[in-house]
Amino acid sequence: MGFRRHSVELLLVLWVVLWPFCIGIRSIETRLPVGEGDGFGVYGALQFVEAAQYRNGKECPANKQFASLCDPSFVHIAMTLDLEYLRGSIAALNSINHHASCPDNIFFHFIAAEFDPANPRLLNQIVRSTFPSLKFKIYIFREDKVINLISSSIREALENPLNFARIYLGDILDSCVDRVIYLDSDILVVDDIRVLWNTKLTNSRVIGAPEYCHANFTNYFTPAFWSDPVLARVFKSRNPCYFNTGVMVMDLERWREGNYKKMIENWMEVQKKRRIYELGSLPPFLLVFAGNVKPIHHRWNQHGLGGDNVKGSCRPLHAGPVSLLHWSGKGKPWSRLDSGKPCPIDGVWSSFDLFNGRSPAAAPSMGYSSFL
Repeated sequence: MGFRRHSVELLLVLWVVLWPFCIGIRSIETRLPVGEGDGFGVYGALQFVEAAQYRNGKECPANKQFASLCDPSFVHIAMTLDLEYLRGSIAALNSINHHASCPDNIFFHFIAAEFDPANPRLLNQIVRSTFPSLKFKIYIFREDKVINLISSSIREALENPLNFARIYLGDILDSCVDRVIYLDSDILVVDDIRVLWNTKLTNSRVIGAPEYCHANFTNYFTPAFWSDPVLARVFKSRNPCYFNTGVMVMDLERWREGNYKKMIENWMEVQKKRRIYELGSLPPFLLVFAGNVKPIHHRWNQHGLGGDNVKGSCRPLHAGPVSLLHWSGKGKPWSRLDSGKPCPIDGVWSSFDLFNGRSPAAAPSMGYSSFL
């Protein structure tokens, strides 16, 4: 608890050593209404084992067991929660709690879709059963807020309205929450999340995220955008770099004051008329914030582990230390493990997987040497 993973070698040792201890005390089974053509597949019966219980050390800030979510000692984390990515969300929660120095001081804000097959009551039951001591709240995201602003993307999954919920966190979360870490559901945290929380957003910056200035920034927008002198001028006074919106530290007080939600919506309106980008919720964030982001160390978003957005091919970790692994891209570790065609790094993810309905192929069968 509270120790860091600063190298690929240590991370892989973590997978080997911790796997036997990641299975909890009992199995939690929650059945969804299953009918002909329900599309749930193996998720018709959702089975998760109870996670191990973690408690604060003596050095942690004090808070009451039933403290208000406005407690100033809390680290606030926002994530979406839906049936399709539920297995990933549960694994992410498990990894965050496992590595947190003060797990009792983390408050999770889960955003659920209004029309998701798994209703909020069911999601609440699953989370509460798997993590009995977790402090959390589930919010309902009304998809009509954004449905008319969404344009087609290169991958259908990127058009899910819940992908755009991060734009509305300032409205959705309670007003006393003035700072939050937003995380995608396809991540693992292998460091103390408080380190990320302590990021100082200097110079009145609204968000902090790992930047990738070597990326070809022009690729994120269409030729129609760059050929229009009025549109392209938005970056004239900035030095824009790519950043991934799946890991962000957000100052919600500044977000609300600056009405950044509306700025992003305005660009989505332009997209509907002009087709200025091909991806989903990322480009409008780049248009508003690229070049004005608080840079965070790359260790906090080792992204792209899901491969490219079309083929989902395997990708290795980048060189350097690791605090957060992100399976952004088409390939998700739970799908590849269940299909019996995992990428090497997926074995690390399986160490935190609490899903108990796995096929034999889903259980880790590769030794440490398989990753080298």
